[in-house]
Amino acid sequence: MLRREVVLVLDFGSQTSQLIARRIREARVYCELVPGTTPWPELEARHPAALVLSGGPASVYDAGAPQVDPRALRAGIPVLGICYGMQLIAHHLGGEVAPASSREYGPAILNVADTGGLFDDLPGELAVWMSHGDHVLRLPPGFHALGSSGNSPVAAFSDGAGILGIQFHPEVQHTPQGREVLRNFLYRVCGCQGGWTPGSFIREAVDQIRSSVGQGRVICALSGGVDSAVAATLVDRAIGDQLTCVFVNNGLLRREEPERVLDVLHGNLDLNLRYVDASARFLRGLQGVVDPEEKRRVVGREFISVFEEEARTLGEIDFLAQGTLYPDVIESTAHDTAATAARIKTHHNVGGLPPGLRFQLIEPLRYLFKDEVRAVGIELGMPEDMVYRQPFPGPGLSVRCLGEVTAERLEILRGADWVVVDEIKKNGLYRQVWQSFAVLTPLQTVGVMGDFRTYANVVAVRVVTSEDAMTADWARLPHEVLGRISNRIVNEVPGVNRVVYDITSKPPGTIEWE
Repeated sequence: MLRREVVLVLDFGSQTSQLIARRIREARVYCELVPGTTPWPELEARHPAALVLSGGPASVYDAGAPQVDPRALRAGIPVLGICYGMQLIAHHLGGEVAPASSREYGPAILNVADTGGLFDDLPGELAVWMSHGDHVLRLPPGFHALGSSGNSPVAAFSDGAGILGIQFHPEVQHTPQGREVLRNFLYRVCGCQGGWTPGSFIREAVDQIRSSVGQGRVICALSGGVDSAVAATLVDRAIGDQLTCVFVNNGLLRREEPERVLDVLHGNLDLNLRYVDASARFLRGLQGVVDPEEKRRVVGREFISVFEEEARTLGEIDFLAQGTLYPDVIESTAHDTAATAARIKTHHNVGGLPPGLRFQLIEPLRYLFKDEVRAVGIELGMPEDMVYRQPFPGPGLSVRCLGEVTAERLEILRGADWVVVDEIKKNGLYRQVWQSFAVLTPLQTVGVMGDFRTYANVVAVRVVTSEDAMTADWARLPHEVLGRISNRIVNEVPGVNRVVYDITSKPPGTIEWE
């Protein structure tokens, strides 16, 4: 997709690399994450307005530590190094990095000695967040210090010509004025114009879709969630009648979901829509499967098979459109971010199509975070009830039904999930939290109902807050709300006699249980 300016964030394995990208986009400048070790010719081909080198867990002087291509530092474009990124700049340009006598983790005060453009209009002392055990012992030739902290004599530096480094993390909330630091880099150092908005994204996406599709025909996987709905609306705006949307009932949806989704889609989006009930087929494919990764593979495989069959009934179909998002890509594929990143889980709609499949993929949202997708949806004129629906996993309830997926266990899960969402909505919490749902565990425990002993299922309730699903925290729900959820599930859902509440953040956990 062609853009007038793009900032590339070189990811060296920091847990907050995605936050850097988010903060830059919040400043209305488009950016993408790329592996930190990407060779300069590949970076140069993207015509970046600037490079940002992320933090990372390694020490720059260790054998095997990920290194930036030194040519990127001598290319004449602005560079900002953050933590490990700052140390890489010093290491490659003639300075010295060494272990600090005292490590610096947590809050610190940065004493600004020289604005250097980076600290313009900011106070002389800044509260910042540090996370490092190494420091810059000797500045590279031509560099000067911009600031210091208690344990870092050189906590910020510049060469005066557009290469800067900071030892602290401006992207995290614990650096209150970090957004202003990044904005100063983007606008005062780099001279960015800041024209990346939902409206500009829509114009570019529509042009790109038209250019890619030409006179071809597209089939779109439409689930009723915000991602697929926004993707379908974008494709429809670009090519109109060349698009056919397919809503597949895979038997893994929530209670009354097919009916509600069809009502919303027919009532709000003027799309060419086909409905396919493939629930029996998906359940057969999942029979005996307990491994979560295998569940995801089975669901993805069956989805593709359904679309192939629908495409054959429609005639010649050239493209498959789907609502893949950037967090899906980051969690699924290490090569799209840091070379040292680990695969968290496989997303059914990430990683390309099976060999031999004749569709070409269209993924207009592939580099957007969830909140950006919602902003695009509002800009497209979509109803808020659809745009602000909580995320629902592509493999559906199969990943919330721990152990084997059966029709009976799915009904138990649907009943519990209905109660959770109903209470969250009744208490005005639906838009305040990121996700709220039930999980059917493979555990059974002893209970007492009336005068009888029971041996029944344990349901876990998961409610989290988040900005983009890359990190999340458990929601501190009022105890009376939790009490009503538990009471209703045990009383209204046959086969359940115990409810637990998940208070694990991400990391170390994930939002979904599988």
